[in-house]
Order: sequence, then C-alpha cells, then structure tokens
Amino acid sequence: MTTSSVKAARPRPKHLDLTKIRLPLPGWVSIMHRISGAALFLALPLLLWLLDMSLGTEVGFDALAGVFGQWWMKLILAGLGWAYLHHFCAGVRYLLLDMHKGVDLASARASAAAVYFVSVPLAALVAWRVFL
Repeated sequence: MTTSSVKAARPRPKHLDLTKIRLPLPGWVSIMHRISGAALFLALPLLLWLLDMSLGTEVGFDALAGVFGQWWMKLILAGLGWAYLHHFCAGVRYLLLDMHKGVDLASARASAAAVYFVSVPLAALVAWRVFL
C-alpha cells in the first residue's frame, strides 16, 4: 500500500473545549439518565431512614411532618420525583432499544424527545402536588 492511497487523517484536537460540543438529544437523555440514577442511588439510604423514622414512633412522624413542610425539603422531593420519572421513562426507552425497537436515527431521536415530553409534565404534576 502506498502513501498516496492512504487517506490523510485530520489532526486531532489537543485541547477539547467541552462547552462548544453540541450533544444531540439522545446524548442528553443518556447523561441525564445516569445523573438521575446516581441521585436516586445516593438518596436511597436517606429516604429509607426517613421512612423508618416516620413508621417508628408518632413523635418521629410528627418531627418529619414538620421537616417536610419546609420549602427546601419540598424542592428536594420535587427534584427526586423528577429524577425518578426521568429515570423510569429513559429506562423504558433503553429496554426498547435493547429489544432492537426504534434503533434507526429518526426513531431514536423521537423516543429521546418522548422521554422529555412524558417525564417533564409528570414531574411538574408531582411538584405541583408536593407544593400544595
């Protein structure tokens, strides 16, 4: 093989500017799926402790009722609600992709958009219910 038949490779960038990379919607769904899964995993011990505390005694339940009445705790619960709903919807998408359903480019983009079109309104509904 001669050097003339080898295609000249473009020089690779030495310093990648991550702020200038435009990620497609399925990429954002993937990243947010990982972030929401990590958030749920890290919050699980706290949520289990809070459940145990609320079921343990009446005093513990009353103490938690006071804490959950605070605006910042409601914001955390709304965020965890969104994380769960996004993770669930994206998980269903990935199960379908694993079964080779919707793997072509147009379907993959449509299913990525569907994750947000379903999870964001459901999360808004959960947040509205939490803040009542």
